[in-house]
Amino acid sequence: MLDKEIPVHPVQMMRPREGTYVRTEITLRAYEVYKVVYGEQKALITDGCRGGFSVGELIAFLYAHSFPQTEWRQRTDEAFKNMRLG
Repeated sequence: MLDKEIPVHPVQMMRPREGTYVRTEITLRAYEVYKVVYGEQKALITDGCRGGFSVGELIAFLYAHSFPQTEWRQRTDEAFKNMRLG
């Protein structure tokens, strides 16, 4: 059940279900890594661009965030390598 008091962002799903969300704190942490790796694209977190991050992107960016910022590109690539979600 969605708690209306907690801000959320949508998540892209291969088999979309209505109302697929995660807490904003999670997407903002992933976006910190995204900005460093790919450059700023505020629409990802403000305008619903692409419908939000995919599950795989969230996994990769949050994994990378656990390492020093200087390793974020390498760790994101590492996480995406051989990733298969389905």
